[in-house]
Amino acid sequence: MITILIFGDIVGEAGRKALSRFLQNEKEKILPDLIVVNGENVSGGIGIHPKNARELFDLGVDVITTGNHIWKHKEIIDYINITPNLLRPMNFGEKAPGKGFLSYTKNSKKFLILNLLGQIFMDPIYPPLPFFNDFYFNNKELFDDADCVILDFHAEATSEKIACGYFLVDRVNLVFGSHTHVQTADEKLLSDKTAYITDIGMTGPYDSVIGVQTEIILEKLTTMLPKSYKVASGDGLVNGLIFKFDEINKKVISIERINEKLIMVKEKEDEGKDKKN
Repeated sequence: MITILIFGDIVGEAGRKALSRFLQNEKEKILPDLIVVNGENVSGGIGIHPKNARELFDLGVDVITTGNHIWKHKEIIDYINITPNLLRPMNFGEKAPGKGFLSYTKNSKKFLILNLLGQIFMDPIYPPLPFFNDFYFNNKELFDDADCVILDFHAEATSEKIACGYFLVDRVNLVFGSHTHVQTADEKLLSDKTAYITDIGMTGPYDSVIGVQTEIILEKLTTMLPKSYKVASGDGLVNGLIFKFDEINKKVISIERINEKLIMVKEKEDEGKDKKN
């Protein structure tokens, strides 16, 4: 059996801290064969800087997927070319830095991880479904060789995500959506071989508007004036999935959402009391 632990968009420092805490508390209980995170908002709430990518890898993350904000920090362009475990959406095309897929072996188990970007309500990009189809038929051996295939579909429109799930049935074993920072409760099996969820949510500040300080968003919506966004702080929210797959019989065992609040402030207060005592 294969167990994969996946976390939704990591947002800023709050998200990195929440992820670190969750892994410290739960990793030895879950015993994942693979840990995947979407890291496209990990640096200041938008984009991913190499130093923060390295921080995620140091926490035990195996593969980082991304999305439309991947190029926000110019330093990532050189870094992604030398870091195969950091993916960008494959339908940016072959001329873009880095790659959108990774064949990865860990503990004798072979994984194929793919990253796609949606087209609806997003910046222009190669259409994701035809792009995947071409890739699939030109690289069939990668799919045949993998014990388990998973795909992060970073997209805005729920309809496009659901359509993508059905399009990938029996070719990908787990299709999970990211980007909206709001977890959906529609995890399901599309077939014996394929599990699906529209969006796995975010790992970041609990009291926020998809990661941003609430008062900033409320002021913008009530005054209509432009505002600079800042990542919220305080308690953490951990969103993600535990996916279990029978690689011998090619059957999904289970797909379980993670939706957990972590009391970050309280722990700091408790640590302070402990030091005084």
